[in-house]
Amino acid sequence: MKQSFANVILRSLTCIVFFGFQLNAQDVKIDLGPDQIAANQQFTITITIQNDRLESYNGFPDIEGFAKRGTSSSSSTNFVNGRVSSSQSITQNYLPLKEGNYTLQPFTITVNGQKVNSPGKRIVVGPPTQRRQQRYDPFSSDPFQDFFGRQNTPKEYVDVEADAFLALTTDKDEVYQGEGFTLTLAFYVSESNRADMRFYELGRQITDIIKDIKPANCWEENFNIDNINGESVQLGGKRYSQYKIFQATYYPLNSDDISFPSVGLELIKYQVAKNPSFFGQNKKEDFETFYSRPKSVRVVDLPAHPLRESVAVGNYRLRENISTEQLRTGESFNYSFQVQGEGNISSINKPEIDQSSDFDFYPPNVQQDIMRSNGRVRGTKTFNYYGIPNEPGEYRLSDYFSWVFFNPSIDNYDTLRSDIRLAVTGESKKNESILATDMGSFYDLIDLKDNKLNSRNDEGYFKLFANILILLMFVATAFIVFKK
Repeated sequence: MKQSFANVILRSLTCIVFFGFQLNAQDVKIDLGPDQIAANQQFTITITIQNDRLESYNGFPDIEGFAKRGTSSSSSTNFVNGRVSSSQSITQNYLPLKEGNYTLQPFTITVNGQKVNSPGKRIVVGPPTQRRQQRYDPFSSDPFQDFFGRQNTPKEYVDVEADAFLALTTDKDEVYQGEGFTLTLAFYVSESNRADMRFYELGRQITDIIKDIKPANCWEENFNIDNINGESVQLGGKRYSQYKIFQATYYPLNSDDISFPSVGLELIKYQVAKNPSFFGQNKKEDFETFYSRPKSVRVVDLPAHPLRESVAVGNYRLRENISTEQLRTGESFNYSFQVQGEGNISSINKPEIDQSSDFDFYPPNVQQDIMRSNGRVRGTKTFNYYGIPNEPGEYRLSDYFSWVFFNPSIDNYDTLRSDIRLAVTGESKKNESILATDMGSFYDLIDLKDNKLNSRNDEGYFKLFANILILLMFVATAFIVFKK
């Protein structure tokens, strides 16, 4: 009993320390725009989170006299003195409707389940600011055109067809329920492309695209692409530069098929002058939207099995370790059961242990590591057990530890079992265990007693008898007094 109580206290302290660390590691703040802006400028509210992913927030407040004008996001990762720090932010833009004094009331935003307060502020909207006049560009006009009197002739621009496309692809067209598939959204530009193009407000567009394509019935492992760099690939015998915009692995939580809609990506595309000249402007900025094709993934039920609703799906193997294979009864040992491989590491449950009086096994400590690279999710999940043998003998841990999963590469269920054998010597500790849990002879008599409920209505007769006795005593006292 003392040992169990100590274990409970130890686990409680561990949870407190762990959650304390989590709260310290995650730092969320709200930044407000300036107190004074011009009527043609925008006011901003920015949420910034340090050392964590911005997974959810409950929306920005409305400001009287302002209209919301879209959001933008950014992220960064820093390496300083061997330590890694990261930050991610999302900004809401507000456009003033007219000049005047306005009040942003105090508000609260829930970020990743944590409430963050802002005191609000006063905002003064002044007259529009004057745009800076463009500096004189000696190359903006063609001196030869001036010389020949063709200064006022408008320059004609033509569109150059882009040899590029936007593609949303998956590495699998059919998966089992719980099996992962990797989705990639990328922009491809041919090496022979002649059109001049640039990405435009990519952070805002990616945020909107993810909202459209993210399936509701899947667990997501995001690869968090921060830097978009071109990678040379070959498609159909043609060389392209691939720019990965978004990539994630999804694990279906039910057997519903998954459909991804067509999404669009807007780019800046320049038109070129039909009659280019040595001087002057020979290209003009324009926009073009590239659309991907819709995509669907079929989800298949797992084969019939008693544990079909709870098993993990993936390609896994077992790595185990034990502090000693030879020990005496009553001595403790540490056993590590580590599941490693490719799949949804977060969904891996602890192995089921067959209860036996030969051993006392305590709930395990769990450690999880996930690696996302090259379009695949791998990792390990380790269960560290603490055990005590009560009976001497030769034991195979496979009789106590086993873990069932479904392996899609062989389309069948598989089981990870321990290969460790234990040699236990010494005297039996079973009787000591029984004595430690004995509640005493008082509790032994419980089974011998009648457990029927007795009525307490007899109390009425007792009260009546007591009242009659008191009345008789009162009459006797009065008789004695009056007789004297």
